[in-house]
Amino acid sequence: MSSSLFWRHNGLPYAELRRVNDGRKVNYAPHSHPQWSIGAITEGRCTFQYRQDHYPISSGDLVMMNPQWVHSCNPVEDHPWAYWMMYIDTHWLMQLLQDAGLSADNVWQPINRAVIPPQDHTTNWYQDYCEMAAVFSDNTSPLLAKQSLLIDFLLSLMGWLRNTTTQIVLPPRALEAVAQRLTDNLSETPTLAELQAIADCSEGHLIRSFKSHYGLTPHAYLINQRIQYSQQLLKQGQGIADIAQQLAFSDQAHFQRAFKKLTATTPGQYLKNAL
Repeated sequence: MSSSLFWRHNGLPYAELRRVNDGRKVNYAPHSHPQWSIGAITEGRCTFQYRQDHYPISSGDLVMMNPQWVHSCNPVEDHPWAYWMMYIDTHWLMQLLQDAGLSADNVWQPINRAVIPPQDHTTNWYQDYCEMAAVFSDNTSPLLAKQSLLIDFLLSLMGWLRNTTTQIVLPPRALEAVAQRLTDNLSETPTLAELQAIADCSEGHLIRSFKSHYGLTPHAYLINQRIQYSQQLLKQGQGIADIAQQLAFSDQAHFQRAFKKLTATTPGQYLKNAL
């Protein structure tokens, strides 16, 4: 495997993800990016130079870089290290924050901190980031899953960093209409644009309001409904592979992972252990 990989998606033109598996092979001179950037150190340790400051960072740390702020990140004494890095278009992010009620205007406000260590928060931002990155880089994950996780993560993190929460909430009737669209056809994954049209709002506004109302992002809600329905189909005697195909999972293994994640058992065990 290459030491450096990139992921982009036409439906997410405002985000690019990079995976470096061996940072010893990728050395940086001081540089900057036009995007706001956030990364997760997944293995080893390194030195993060951010403007005039130097930070020793290691596995479990998140690092953040304001647009055009000079930085570099290199290994300590040639020790192995690996990381995820995501680059977010600054203008899109500013609009997202404004639409969600996290910013009063469409102007970037620099984030004063550079590192979020594991012990510095109650929410596990590192784990959430890695989950989001894994879905973003999975070519079998639908676009709605990538959008839901990315936007929810960014708005949650920005609210925490700025010590504020979203104030704009959609009317329950609009959210119920979105939920109905998700459950009308469980074999289909609607686009975020379609759900936005139903609710008549921005993407960030929809995802945050929907999660506030239902406790799940639109895509997570759809998966939960599919698993609930799959239990009915299993009890009716339908096969696992057929159910996976019917409910638009990428394959049988994907269905089994989702089933176990939400029910703490596999489809086979669900049937085998029934009394």
